[in-house]
Amino acid sequence: MKALALITARGGSKRIPRKNIKNFFGKPIMSYPIEAALESKIFDKVMVSTDDREIADIAVKYGAEMPFFRSEQNSNDTSGTLDVVIEVLDELEKRGEHFDYLCCIYPTAVFVTSKKLCEVFRQIRETDANGAFPVIRFSTPIQRALIKSETGFIKMKCPEFGKFRSQDLEPSFYDAGQYYWLKTSQIKKDGSLLDMNLLGIETPESEAQDIDNEEDWTMAEIKYDLLKNRKLK
Repeated sequence: MKALALITARGGSKRIPRKNIKNFFGKPIMSYPIEAALESKIFDKVMVSTDDREIADIAVKYGAEMPFFRSEQNSNDTSGTLDVVIEVLDELEKRGEHFDYLCCIYPTAVFVTSKKLCEVFRQIRETDANGAFPVIRFSTPIQRALIKSETGFIKMKCPEFGKFRSQDLEPSFYDAGQYYWLKTSQIKKDGSLLDMNLLGIETPESEAQDIDNEEDWTMAEIKYDLLKNRKLK
């Protein structure tokens, strides 16, 4: 079975300019997922998909392959992860390269480690799942969410859960925004990533941070520094 690691790193980023190659503790942030994928030794190919020459050069510097540039169509704000994945697989197939598994890793996923990638890959192969991705448990039941009324007062979004104890309500999760392990045979059959029967790998909130703005970046630095110091003790 052949596995492909794909780091998706387009050049455009409005809220944090040049986010994917911004310095994070001494090196470009996208170097972290590249190194984790290489260190895992489970991938037959580790590559970056980008539309940007500088990003491509940095990708190669840290050991990834950059066999072709992303199309203009999939380099804008509206292009989705699945669109990029399909484009890459199609182009590789034209070149005679076929893969059974693909792990799409986001370029700012600094908390992804080689150990995590290997462990999740093992879980997928031992089940009938079509892939897996990390999820984080909401700390408070979303059934007890509050909203503002038209008059500005706070009320429950779902008042039918008002008398339930928190511990009696079903837990909910959200996407950690780090990676997606996928069976390539299923990618073109389904309409979206969440239609593919994927395992949800529960991940501590301290080991994940979606980075969309400067505050998110600062939180990622704080969490990363705390984890690094914890491991040194």
